[in-house]
Amino acid sequence: MHEMSLAGGILKLVEDASRREGFGRVAQLRLEAGKLAGVELSALRFALQVVARGTCLEAAEIVIDEPPGQGWCVNCAQNVQVHERGQPCPQCGGWQLLTKGGDRLRVVDMQVVD
Repeated sequence: MHEMSLAGGILKLVEDASRREGFGRVAQLRLEAGKLAGVELSALRFALQVVARGTCLEAAEIVIDEPPGQGWCVNCAQNVQVHERGQPCPQCGGWQLLTKGGDRLRVVDMQVVD
């Protein structure tokens, strides 16, 4: 379950920001986990709850946006929506898709208190 490792990295980022910016706790943490990022959202939520105990992230509302995957098809020269890795182009059926978006996990913003 690599989501536990991801949650640990997110917590470190938040705690570093807390020390640097001097806030006490996070009221809301907004993440973006693209459809092609390979992240199981329910496992990530659970992992964040576990690692957040006793930290500035403990009582935070976690909001996770899940943008669709985007790709560029070399065969038909079109931007297309990609629902999962390893699938052909939905326009032409070609297999030469270059990922253009929806493949990242990132912290979008935080609402902080104190």
